[in-house]
Order: sequence, then C-alpha cells, then structure tokens
Amino acid sequence: MYTSRFLRLTQPHMQGPDVLAINQALHNLGYLRVKADDIFHAETEQSLRQWQEKVGINPDGVVDPDVWCRLSSQCVMTYEQIVAAQRYPAITIDLQSRRLFFFNSPETSRTYPVAIGKRSTPSPPGNWTIVQKALNPGGPFGVRWMRLSVPWGGYGIHGTNNPRSIGRLASHGCIRMYNRDVTGLYDQVPLGTPVYIIGESLTGRVMQQGARGGDVSIVQRRLRRLGYYKYKIDRVFGPKMHDSVVRFQQASNLTADGVIGPETYVAIQKALDMRSNDIDP
Repeated sequence: MYTSRFLRLTQPHMQGPDVLAINQALHNLGYLRVKADDIFHAETEQSLRQWQEKVGINPDGVVDPDVWCRLSSQCVMTYEQIVAAQRYPAITIDLQSRRLFFFNSPETSRTYPVAIGKRSTPSPPGNWTIVQKALNPGGPFGVRWMRLSVPWGGYGIHGTNNPRSIGRLASHGCIRMYNRDVTGLYDQVPLGTPVYIIGESLTGRVMQQGARGGDVSIVQRRLRRLGYYKYKIDRVFGPKMHDSVVRFQQASNLTADGVIGPETYVAIQKALDMRSNDIDP
C-alpha cells in the first residue's frame, strides 16, 4: 500500500487540495485551531503530531498511508456523505494504455491520454468515486482537481504544469491530464461519479533473503541512495542486503526482520521523497 505523496512541512510549503483535506480533518477533530486551508504550515505539523501521539502512532508529522486511513472519515467529504452514484456518467482509467475513458451515457464516450503513477508509486486499481472537486488548485495540480475515495492517500484526477509527462509513468499515483482536457471533463463530472481504475499495478512483491530479480536491484539502488547498501547491484537478495534492510528497518522503527513487505516499501519511498524533497502529486 502506497500513498500518493507524503504530506509534510517543507520550504516552500506543500500546497494543494490533498493538504486541504488533511487540514479539514484535523480541524474537525479539534487539533487544528486555525482555519483549514490548502497549505501545510507549521500549525498543520504541530496539530498532526499531537493527533499522531494521541492515537499511538509515530508522531513524525508526516501524512503516510496509515495517517490517511485513520483520518479519511474526517476529511472534507467522505464516501458516506456522497449521494449514491448513478451508472452514468462514469470514468474508466486503463493503466496499460494510459488512457481515461469518460462515459456520459452507454452510447457516448470520449478518451483522453493521461499520466499514471511511477513503478515506485503506482496508481491504485479499484472501484472508487469522486468525493471532492476544486477549481484552479494551481502548481502541479493544474487547473482542476477531482479527489478519489481511496482511503490511504490523496489520490485524484487533475491537470498539470508538466504537460510532457502525459502518456508516461510519472506521478505519485494521481492521474494527470492536459489542462484543456481536465477542464472539459470537470464540468461533466458530479460528485459521486464512479471511477474504475483497471490494469496491473506494480506494487512490489514481498522479498526476503534468497530472492532474485530486477525488483531486487531496484530496492538495492534505493537503499544505496539512502546510505544503507554499499555493495554491488547484483539482483540477488543476499546476506549483505539482508543486513542493510535490517539497519534501515531499525532506523525507521519497523520490525527488523529483513523482509521487504508493504510497510518497508512505504518507508523506503517516504525516506527517498524526504531526502530528494519530492513534493509532486
């Protein structure tokens, strides 16, 4: 399980509709005492740490999948607040072809090219609904934003300030569209519209000592960037890699078993994002 992007205090401040959802959730719970806006500021971090400590999770001030899951019921608009979706209009996103299909009726449809999640931060397959809409969020979100009901992250369909990324594996899991395309789509898509994301998503297998393959090399490179693996990239999960994984898990307050499962994958990506100051959705 991955999150779309790891919201945290940065300079300049992270900003966007996903931040607004978290600020609204913390405000609804009584932790954020200032007006909820779309900026991850010092008050956000402070209130988030207080909430994390209260519920018994690591108070690091970072919005990861666990935080999203626990706060999702308090976000701007929850699934339960959405009027039951009609069959049409509907959206299908094919991860293999990197196309979005919009069905306004059984007889009419349009298709658009999109950017989807990178292999390290894939888009989430499943049946979702649109639960929030925003005009002109700006920056990497482009001119329109439509948040999906995925409980573990701020995933959405949005525009972009990087049109060259369309058609590629480029995002943190969100679906990017050309601004001209998302503008036309936005006006035809009400809250509650079903969104079906189909196709294989490369989320990573559980790996331990003895595993072999290209995905082992990918993790070796990531651990090397983080300073934990200083050996040959050889596609083999050997004793040295096992020890490197254990050291990373210990530093990340994870169970230090040397097994790379969902929590360790997320922790590695989280550490890389913070190291490289990657804040794009």
